[in-house]
Amino acid sequence: MAILEMTQRDAVTHLTMNSPERLNALSDEMLAALQDTLDRLAEDETCRVITLSGAGKAFCAGHDLRQMQAMRQNEDAGAAAFADLFRRCSDVMLRIQSMPQPVIAQVHGIATAAGCQLVATCDMAVAGAGTRFGVNGVNIGLFCSTPMVALSRNIAPKKAFEMLTTGDFIDAERAEALGLVNRVVAPDTLEAETAALADQIAGKLGTAVRIGKRAFYEQLSLDRAAAYAYTGQVMVENLALRDTDEGMQAFIEKRPPDWQN
Repeated sequence: MAILEMTQRDAVTHLTMNSPERLNALSDEMLAALQDTLDRLAEDETCRVITLSGAGKAFCAGHDLRQMQAMRQNEDAGAAAFADLFRRCSDVMLRIQSMPQPVIAQVHGIATAAGCQLVATCDMAVAGAGTRFGVNGVNIGLFCSTPMVALSRNIAPKKAFEMLTTGDFIDAERAEALGLVNRVVAPDTLEAETAALADQIAGKLGTAVRIGKRAFYEQLSLDRAAAYAYTGQVMVENLALRDTDEGMQAFIEKRPPDWQN
């Protein structure tokens, strides 16, 4: 069985982290599989939305601590090995947000440390009731500094700092209230609800969604005036599309649009 399984349904690609015996930890093998698969999907114009889940009883328990301890015991590796690990993990997180397609996390069980970072990094997240989220590294003496980057960009700073310093879990409902996930659904409907959200987005004009995702993250790093100047140009680019013209005319004529992309 592959460590990362991929299934495709129409314009939606579903990825499943398939290492349940390790709670889908972000091992060297998992990070490599995610990086390679995401890089390939970024070039796939038939894929409009990506969903990401974990096999077994958990979404993702973060980094593989056994691998990390083995790295520590390798005298030839040293700090450089850990630096490389966090670079590769950061590359995966950055790849998710630079993907042209929206990426939706389908979360169940637990999402801890870098697993919580993964949820915070995805463009959207749907969680099953009963799911727990945490950045718990502080409980073993390792502050979740890299997960903090994504978490603190999802929820209010004081709430993020509380999670990071106490190591406490929050439940799915609290995660929704804080903005870490978009919605909480019954566990037995999690897959269907995530698929329905993916299908809804996949039904939009793909080119517009790709333009919009890129602009969404670009404008977040700009001051307000620069953000308006940048997004104004993005809208000009969007308006130049043949399919946008068709969509606007179809709306005026009260008919479904005849989109080509």
